[in-house]
Amino acid sequence: MSLKKDKQKVLGEVFDDERIKTFLEIQPYGDMNADFHMLEKAYRGMNVDNFETFVKFFQEGGRDINATNEAGKTLFQIVSEHRLGDEYAEVLKKAGGQ
Repeated sequence: MSLKKDKQKVLGEVFDDERIKTFLEIQPYGDMNADFHMLEKAYRGMNVDNFETFVKFFQEGGRDINATNEAGKTLFQIVSEHRLGDEYAEVLKKAGGQ
């Protein structure tokens, strides 16, 4: 299948502010920390620009940027270990992530 020259290939989902805010409604499983779960889902589902916008909304909602998973790690600690996580780690760090 080829695209006409006036058509552009669409890669991924378009995230406007309303779509980004829907990640604030994600509920965790079991005893998982809700704030950590939201951050992790946003990290895994968004490009870095959308993630930065999400973090702003997340903090405006009084959420904990340093929430931890079951192993006691923050998302900043986890992302910092990922090969392609530098930009995301920087967003978290600017927001107070440790």
